[in-house]
Amino acid sequence: MDEVFPVAETMRISLSVCLTFFENINIAVKNLIIRRKKCGKYFVSLPQKYFDMAKYIYQHENWTGFVWDYNKIVVTLGEVRNLQGKLSGAMSALGFSLKSEAMLETLTLDIMKSSEIEGEKLNRKQVRSSVARRLGLETGGLTFVDKNIEGVVEMLLDATQNYTQDLSEDRLFGWHSALFPSGRSGMYKIEVGKYRTGEIQVVSGAMGKEKVHYKAVEAKNVKPEMDKFINWVNEKSSIDLVIKSAVAHLWFVTIHPFDDGNGRIARAISDMLLARSDESSQRFYSMSNQILKERKKYYTALEKAQCGNSDITFWLNWFLNCLKNALINTQTTLNNVLCKAEFWKKITEITINNRQRLMINKMLDGFSGKLTSSKWAKITKCSTDTALRDIKDLIEKGILNQDKAGGRSANYTFAS
Repeated sequence: MDEVFPVAETMRISLSVCLTFFENINIAVKNLIIRRKKCGKYFVSLPQKYFDMAKYIYQHENWTGFVWDYNKIVVTLGEVRNLQGKLSGAMSALGFSLKSEAMLETLTLDIMKSSEIEGEKLNRKQVRSSVARRLGLETGGLTFVDKNIEGVVEMLLDATQNYTQDLSEDRLFGWHSALFPSGRSGMYKIEVGKYRTGEIQVVSGAMGKEKVHYKAVEAKNVKPEMDKFINWVNEKSSIDLVIKSAVAHLWFVTIHPFDDGNGRIARAISDMLLARSDESSQRFYSMSNQILKERKKYYTALEKAQCGNSDITFWLNWFLNCLKNALINTQTTLNNVLCKAEFWKKITEITINNRQRLMINKMLDGFSGKLTSSKWAKITKCSTDTALRDIKDLIEKGILNQDKAGGRSANYTFAS
């Protein structure tokens, strides 16, 4: 007859959760009590002592001694390295202006998508203007940029343009201060420019129905854990820098050293190490854009790694595949840049005023909705009559076409 544990010393969990639990903590228990309920679900009774064991990766002894099965990632790593080389070769064949435009588009996209992963949507025009100004490129005349956007841009550009500089506590504190210039995250006051002093959990779900996905390293251990992390990032090692980027991402968010902004800073560190792997500050692919597309898988991979042991093969496999997809999809950005260059090359002999140039670029960038004279007037800050004269001039020059519907509601598109 099976041994029966007293209720006070026993927890009841589903069989699938049980098997996952034991797989993660890498132990085996003999003579589990498994019973089938009338509803058809299987349950297992376990002594409480087993639930007092390590639940999160950092609770294991020497948890940062990460290991992985190289044979399971070597093919994807090779594909990533090959795609990096091809992209670098393709971009080196372009002129300075085209490379600058491609880099501006990529950095704008990366900054916007890293914030969007956290549920914050930034103004694209302001992000682009801030990036362009800091890179010494044409800003398109936009003067005002929100200080929060300036901070996000400043952090990513420091990470990627100064990728050869060592990571330091002071540099991280500077990034964190740039992300939260008001000292608040939304309505809530947070600790800015320093490590957190309180405990933190990653939760989801409505109030009263929250699900705890992860409980971060205790606040008292954040400083020594971060010292170890920073030393590891800066030290020279035989680890491939793409792999190092993946490990650093997981390691940082596992410590979760700040009150807020940990995800964005983790991705900035990852981008810094990817820049080192490319040996270039010029960015032509966006990991954050791809992570946003695969956000559900991203959080699943993180949770599995953080609730497991030091074998992070699953996480590395996901990261490398995500990066491979980012490199493949960057062709879209490159094609857009090349299409714009080809368009301006075709009309290089045609006289275009500044308002027309602004609107043509907006259309080439993927103007939202249908172009009308009223929208033209609003964007270029001119009268409707002036807007109509600009548009008719471009129609006469064979650049724009008017849709069949006429009048004030007429729409305009590029001539084929």
